[in-house]
Amino acid sequence: MNHLVVVGAGSWGTALAMAALRSAAFFSSSADQPPAPHVTLLARDAAQAAAMQAQRENARYLSGIALPAALNVSADIAVLQDASLVLLVTPFAGLREWFERLGSLGHAAPVLWAAKGMDAQSGEMAHELAARLLPGRACGVVSGPSFASEVARGLPCALTVASSSEALQQLGSQWLHGSTLRVYRSADVIGVEVGGAVKNVIAIATGMCDGLNLGLNARAALITRGLAEMSRFAVALGAKPETLAGLTGLGDLILTATGDLSRNRRYGLEFARDGHAHGGFLAEGARCARAVQHRAAAIGIEMPITACVADIVEGRLSPPAAAQQLLARAARAE
Repeated sequence: MNHLVVVGAGSWGTALAMAALRSAAFFSSSADQPPAPHVTLLARDAAQAAAMQAQRENARYLSGIALPAALNVSADIAVLQDASLVLLVTPFAGLREWFERLGSLGHAAPVLWAAKGMDAQSGEMAHELAARLLPGRACGVVSGPSFASEVARGLPCALTVASSSEALQQLGSQWLHGSTLRVYRSADVIGVEVGGAVKNVIAIATGMCDGLNLGLNARAALITRGLAEMSRFAVALGAKPETLAGLTGLGDLILTATGDLSRNRRYGLEFARDGHAHGGFLAEGARCARAVQHRAAAIGIEMPITACVADIVEGRLSPPAAAQQLLARAARAE
């Protein structure tokens, strides 16, 4: 059966499930599209699933945006048993649990994930966790500059599906590429995942820069030097340099560091202004900043912006002091 199961009924999971159905409709007359596509959105909360199924809206995360009639919403994990593709759209911290859960099922459908980060304890990237917990499984990542509310409304967006499996690249592209969502394929999983993890950290720093009213010159410098940090770290881990200049590197960094819908940018703004994020939320970049910095240090890569963000989040440095610390660094060749 041609069945996509999207795990995670937050804003991004819902938006991607909606995009998959649009893609199926867009290519319904194409010989490349498998017959009878079916999309299920798997929610953790049974009450939320029932409400979404009945009301045809994700009122909690995407209020006012109607769900497609063909989208099935469920909280029954049994729907995974006949999935032809599983797309995990959870916070990074939830990936380990889902990899373990999928590994315990007899069914071995290929797996994509849309989480961006690094394991806060081990420093592992998602593909490293998957290789250990889902050995032999075709796996990969979906990433790129994207705000869920815009994708849910059908506004134009471009993403990348990356996997060492060319068949999975094709399958992911087949499910998501449609009239308003353009999907590119890549084999550079490391580059895509490093871009997704580190751009969140740099976006927090950029938000802090704006929260301190340091100006547009400072913002441009911070984004540019942040990209340099991302690139040298990724290349040292085995990524291709061109990946960091693409959608999942520069593109995602620009969106997350400057877009008003960015949680990481908002975290930085509020932290710089008030010393905390309103509502007590912890952005993904704050969760993984130290893991990124530790892993970079272990391979001899200097990441001063990332280190400052980690120190600020952990209470060892204030945003104004971090700005002074970065400006006081010795002059060097670019």
